[in-house]
Amino acid sequence: MFTPVRQNGAAIVHLASGGWHKSHTDPKNFAELVRRGYTVFRVTHAGEPKFTVLEQAPDVARAVRFVRFHAGEYNIDPNRIGIEGASSGGHMSLLHAMGGDDGDARASDPVDRMSSRVQAAAVFFPLTDLLNYGEPGAVQGGDFGPLTFHRASFDFAEYDPTTRAFVKVTDATKRRELLRQASPITHVTNLSPPTLLLHGDKDVVVPLQQSEVLAAKLKEAGVPVKLVVHKDGGHPWPDFWRVDGWQLADWFDQYLRAAQPAKTGKP
Repeated sequence: MFTPVRQNGAAIVHLASGGWHKSHTDPKNFAELVRRGYTVFRVTHAGEPKFTVLEQAPDVARAVRFVRFHAGEYNIDPNRIGIEGASSGGHMSLLHAMGGDDGDARASDPVDRMSSRVQAAAVFFPLTDLLNYGEPGAVQGGDFGPLTFHRASFDFAEYDPTTRAFVKVTDATKRRELLRQASPITHVTNLSPPTLLLHGDKDVVVPLQQSEVLAAKLKEAGVPVKLVVHKDGGHPWPDFWRVDGWQLADWFDQYLRAAQPAKTGKP
């Protein structure tokens, strides 16, 4: 937890994730947010090679619920929470942000009764649609191409009641459904938060198309969205956090500075 001298009442969940494993991000990367009064929570989640992206996602939800549950102790407004990250951190941020929920009112753990919704999201070069990766119909699940090195994050398994063991999912239809679930674009609704996307036009790992299609989907749902294309930007571009981090801060200023009406219910 990074607490500014003068808190503005809003909180940012910074996902310290690179390649779907924990990354101890340099605090200087979000120094502008702290300078502007945001209380920043640097969150690490369960990662590869042991956990797939769908097993990592509950960690992110738990972190947001935990921050909201303890909002009074942290001197923050529980209805002014943003989330941000880059690359896999961007993917996990959006996977969470697009599909947040109101919590489980019947849960025995009071933290799990909290909403996991965030009020704004801002990310760098995120993966958003694993069934249309770079072009329509191009499925990407780590079996080939730029994500091969991170195949473990998509090495899904399911429980076999006959053998009482977890077995790898090899059925193509089942894998498609799991990759669909792991794609933020699938979870977009009118309850999704205002979203800022920053992406380089020379990114050969995560195509710019991934941000473009999500931006279009959010616009279709009536959700505020902005796509900023960094000319000649790769994956990443040099010192991207500090070169363009002010844009994240501006976005959060727009949507988190003042109290926001809480989004609840079903889309």
